[in-house]
This record gives sequence, C-alpha cells and structure tokens, in this order.
Amino acid sequence: MPLQSVGHRNLPSYAVLRSFECAARHESFTLAAEELHITQSAVSKQVKELEETIGVTMFRRVGRRVTLTEAGRRFATDLAVDLENLKQSVARAITAGERNATLRVGILPTFASRWLIPRLGTFLNQHPSIEIRLETRTVPFDLSRERFDLAIHFGKPNWPDARLNKLFDEEMLPVSSPKFRDRYLASEPARLAEAPLLHLITRESAWIEWFAMKGTTDKRLMRGRHFDQFSMIISAAVSSIGAALIPRYLIEMELESGVLIPLSDTPLKTQNSYFAVSPAGDVNPQVNAFTRWLTSTARRAGMTRPRVDPHNEY
Repeated sequence: MPLQSVGHRNLPSYAVLRSFECAARHESFTLAAEELHITQSAVSKQVKELEETIGVTMFRRVGRRVTLTEAGRRFATDLAVDLENLKQSVARAITAGERNATLRVGILPTFASRWLIPRLGTFLNQHPSIEIRLETRTVPFDLSRERFDLAIHFGKPNWPDARLNKLFDEEMLPVSSPKFRDRYLASEPARLAEAPLLHLITRESAWIEWFAMKGTTDKRLMRGRHFDQFSMIISAAVSSIGAALIPRYLIEMELESGVLIPLSDTPLKTQNSYFAVSPAGDVNPQVNAFTRWLTSTARRAGMTRPRVDPHNEY
C-alpha cells in the first residue's frame, strides 16, 4: 500500500522511517543501530512497526542477515529521496532566515565552478533578498521530484514537463599551452595530428570531427590521453601534456592569462546547448529573475571571443 494512501493518523513517525532507511541502506540492523546510536532491538522493532503499518514485508531474514524484499527496495529508493527533500526543506528555511526566498539550483559541477560562480556575485548584489543554493548533479534527474527550483541542462531541448531557456550553444576550441605549441610546432593540422591529444571519454570522437573540418582523417587521432572530466583535461593541457578540445566557457581565465592559447580560430560546434530549466507551470518571481539574469549574462559573455595568435592560425 503506497504511503500516501495511508490514513493521516496512521502515518509512520519520522523515527520509524529513518530507522528503516538506514537499515535498508546498510541491509543490516546492527550497522543501522550504530549509525543512529540506538539499540539493534530498537531498529528491529521500528522496522516491524513500519511493516505492520504499511502491510508489506520489507526485509527477508536469511540466517543472521537481512536482505531487502523487492517491495522494500522500491520503498527504500522512494523514501531516500523523500527524506533528502525534507532535509533540504529544513536547510532552505534555515538558510533563508528572514530573507524572501532561497532558490535550489541543480547544476553541472564544472559549469558551476568555471562559469556561474565567478559571475554569481553580480546577481547576489542585484538581488540581496534571494539566496542561491547550488547542488551538483552529473546524471539526469526528475526536476519536480527532487524539488529543484531551477536546473542547468546540457544537451538537447528535451526535458519533459519543463520550461527551457537557452543560454548558449557549445563551441569547443582547440588549445594548448604555449610550451606545447612550440615543442610540437603545431602550426598546421598535420603537425597537430601527430602530437599528443587529450580526449574526454564521453566525447572521444571530438578530435576526429574537428580534424575532419580541416580535411584530415587518421585513425591515430584516437590515440592520446583519456580523461573523464574536463577539469582534468584543462589541468593536463596547462601542464603541456597534450592539446585539448575544450568548451570556451570552461577556460576563460586560462585564455585571458595566456596559460592556454587557441591553436585555431575554427571551433567545433556541437549539437548540444546549455539551458536554464524550471518546472512547467510554476510561477516563481525569483526563478524568473534568476533565469533572466542567466540569459542576459550568457548573451554578454558570448560577445567576447579569444584572439588567435596570427603566427599560429591555420
């Protein structure tokens, strides 16, 4: 029986739900008791109370161990999200204090650290009554279920039941350190193709696509060093380990300081874009203000392009 259909007077207490969630996470009453600083018998009693309230067996006893039933596993998955949302609601109330609003924003970690946070002070100065709570996510999630007010989406405009406001398209720029460029004389695609290349594991065809625009095809283009985060690729490029294809927005500081330099003025334009996403039908003045600020900031940022060394231009 779903929890929401249980009569209000029969709803399990928070202590009961917390004991079950902890026991389900560990699949152990002993470890749950240690984490919650209560006795093992207390955990067992609370789990039994939950099972009697809902009318479903949550654990199967196997010798001295317990394992979740299928019903228990499904309930544990839902409950973990619900308890996290409850914790976030309390945290938002504490954070907001006497302020008007706290916006909970789901965001990609590199986008947050490299693009949003360096600019965020401007928004906070313009809207002192709004607090921003950034929480990183690297996999798709349900916007409403996790109760985010807004999220940054990278990909196609295909988020269901949501309003999408486009921020900018993705352009990946070929870059390296000046030392690397000079060492490998990367003044033309053929030379660069023979040099060590840095690859993002989730976009291993990026260099092939970029070189194809330059009329170069070579199976050796897949060789090189492979990483699963752009942050590692940026560090490797700065350290002269290889040349990299990196979205412009991630390396603004490196381009400005000169520790990374463009190897061409021809970017690789992918089929993906960045969007500010909010729940469809939700009328929230604070979300609207933040969305307007994001789109205008992205538009202004797009007006600036790094210059290419004329002696190094293809």
